[in-house]
Formats: sequence, structure tokens, C-alpha cells
Amino acid sequence: MEKISFVVPAYNEELNIPILYSKIVEEMQKFHNNWEIIFINDGSQDRTLAVLQKYAQEDKRIKWIDLSRNFGHQAALTAGLDMASGDAIISMDCDMQDPPEVIGQMIEEWRKGYKIVYARRKNRKDSFLKKYTAIWYYKILYRFSDIEIPRNVADFRLIDREVLEILKNMQEKARYLRGMVAWTGYSHTFIDFERPDRLYGVSGYSWKKSWHLAMDGIINFSLLPVKIAFWAGIFVNLFAFLLLVFLVLSSLLTQQVYSANQWTLLLILFMLGLQFFMFWFLGEYISRIYDQSKDRPLYIIRHKNFDL
Repeated sequence: MEKISFVVPAYNEELNIPILYSKIVEEMQKFHNNWEIIFINDGSQDRTLAVLQKYAQEDKRIKWIDLSRNFGHQAALTAGLDMASGDAIISMDCDMQDPPEVIGQMIEEWRKGYKIVYARRKNRKDSFLKKYTAIWYYKILYRFSDIEIPRNVADFRLIDREVLEILKNMQEKARYLRGMVAWTGYSHTFIDFERPDRLYGVSGYSWKKSWHLAMDGIINFSLLPVKIAFWAGIFVNLFAFLLLVFLVLSSLLTQQVYSANQWTLLLILFMLGLQFFMFWFLGEYISRIYDQSKDRPLYIIRHKNFDL
């Protein structure tokens, strides 16, 4: 019988875990008996690990991984994927914003032959600033990415075992699993859902973590910064040429005398600002090359309640 693995990172989710567990059990009892849930405790500071240990003692289908510290959502998700034994693997968050009610539809689409089933959000209940920065970020990423990364899709998805084996061989340290899954190019489909509010606790994705994830997406799957440098160079040179034409014509037609120092200073400041901006992008690429060259493990498992 086919086996379904659930991979669920958890950071300070002691109140949400019992609800998510009961919902998954309820859904899976309808049509499937062979499944497991792998929870990854990503350095939680509350009783998340104790709750996981309690449920694992009561239900052998519950497995947990305790990371030595908070390595971040993508690293924790990777740890769970590395340990999953199912024929299909469903990754989802623990905050109940990825509704278990659509699990059955995802499995049915997988049984039709799709290797990737994305759960696509029909709405976002974030703050105004976060909502529209996310919308424009995904538009930019979609427009400039080397591959087609679906919009309004996070890490709630089903992947076939064949896709998982490809992901496990991808060893980059700056993980952007949304792009990595899309990069594999396997057949895919979508299940649309209304995204509910978080039940308990606060999101583990701070603005800082969201920024790092966004940069991983842009730099790992796009040459946008390099293209910006190219077009910025063209723009600056065109601007300088037009400015030169303006100064020459203005001097000839109106006898107006312009201070060369004024225009020179403006151009120097503009060019310096542009150079620093490009240096920052270059530094982002170099820092990722440096992290990759150190070859440190993506995560460290302190304890787990099962063997591979």
C-alpha cells in the first residue's frame, strides 16, 4: 500500500500541534491508513518538544526530530524531507494556515499521475505592507526567474518520491525549496484554497527571515541583479550623453554658462550610489559562494525518535 509522509516544521507551536494532529488523523481516516507525520522541532523555546514526545508515545505514526538550535524554516523542512519514507510527501506548516481539509484532494491529484501538487492560496490575510510587498516580490521573481516558479504558492505541497530523491541530491546551502521543486520540471497541478488565520502564537517568519528567503529566491533562481547592473549602466551612459547634448545646445543657443563642477558633482554622486548598490548585489553572490565553500551541514539533529 502506498505511504504518505507529512513533513511539518514547528517553532513554538505547542498549542497548534494537537489541533493539527487531530485534523490530519480525521482526514486520513477517510481513505488512507498508511501514513506518518514527521515533526521538526526547530529550536523551539516553549513546550513544543514535550508535546511531540507525548503524542509520539501514543501514536507510533508520529515521529519527531529535535534540531540543536533554530536553523530556519527551509533547513528544518529539508531535515524532515531527508527523513521521509513515503511514496508521496506533503509538507505543511504547523500554524493551521495550511488547512488539512485539502489533503485528500492533493492525494487524488497525485494518484492521477501528477508528480507535484501545489496548494495555491486564493487570499492573503497579512498586513497591508507585507501583503503588497509579497505580491510585487512574486511578480518580479516570476518575471525574471530562469524557471517558472508558481505564484501564490508557499511550502504547502505534495511531491512524489521521485521528486524527493532529486531534491535530496541538491546540496546548495541557501535553500529556496519553492524554486528547487519548480526547477525539477516534473508534471504539476494546483489545488486552490482559502487561507485561514493562524490559530495560536505568532509567525516565526520575521521581516529579517522573510528578507533572507526573498534574497535566496532572487539570487538562486534569477540573474536580475546582473541585469539591473547592465540596464543601469546603459541608463547612466544615456543620461550622461543627453546631459552633454543639453549643455552644449544650451550654451550655444542661450549663452548660458553652467558650472562644470555642479554637473560633475551630481554625476559623481549618482555613479557612486549606483556602484555601491551593485557592490551590495555582488556581495550577496559572493557570500553565498563563501557559505557553500565552507560545506557546513545545513542542520544538526540533536535527537530523534526513529531510525532511517
